[in-house]
Amino acid sequence: MVSEHPDADGGETAALALKILVAGGFGVGKTTLVGAVSEIRPLRTEELLSEAGQWVDDTDGVDQKVTTTVAMDFGRITIRSGLSLYLFGTPGQDRFWFLWDELSQGALGAVVLADTRRLEDCFPAVDYFEHRHIPFVVAVNCFSGARRYNAQDVLRALDLDHGTPVVLCDARDRDSGKEVLIRLVEYAGRMHTARLLDSVG
Repeated sequence: MVSEHPDADGGETAALALKILVAGGFGVGKTTLVGAVSEIRPLRTEELLSEAGQWVDDTDGVDQKVTTTVAMDFGRITIRSGLSLYLFGTPGQDRFWFLWDELSQGALGAVVLADTRRLEDCFPAVDYFEHRHIPFVVAVNCFSGARRYNAQDVLRALDLDHGTPVVLCDARDRDSGKEVLIRLVEYAGRMHTARLLDSVG
């Protein structure tokens, strides 16, 4: 996704805007991460959890959560001059996964947020991006009171492909979230370059 903005001399200079998905299980911090890093007021589609949804929404381990994303979150962050990221937070529950195919169209890559207390909840997102060959990083959201694991432990537990980055983060902290996004852009850039070289080789 490329848009043009005038430079200081009145000419046109290309500004690159890249689409990034933020995925993961229910209650892992996707909305929080998008809101923390976005330089614009984020678009949120949260609704109160209802009694009707209690049979399909697994709130075990996130008992205090009272809202849920029903479509997507959207935010924007400028990484450096000429490079912006458009962030799309995916809904976490199974019943909204039909939206993922639409959201993933044209995405450079994805952040898969993980909670070590419910690590199995990020398996579907990992499988989704692996099968579609979309570059992703796993960002472990370090919740207060949760047991801490290092990146290598999480990589082994998730049985990730060799080289898939695993980073520890605090989804509430802008600088921490920005570091996750920078790691993703760097990794996705390397992956896309390698695939391009393979295709012409």
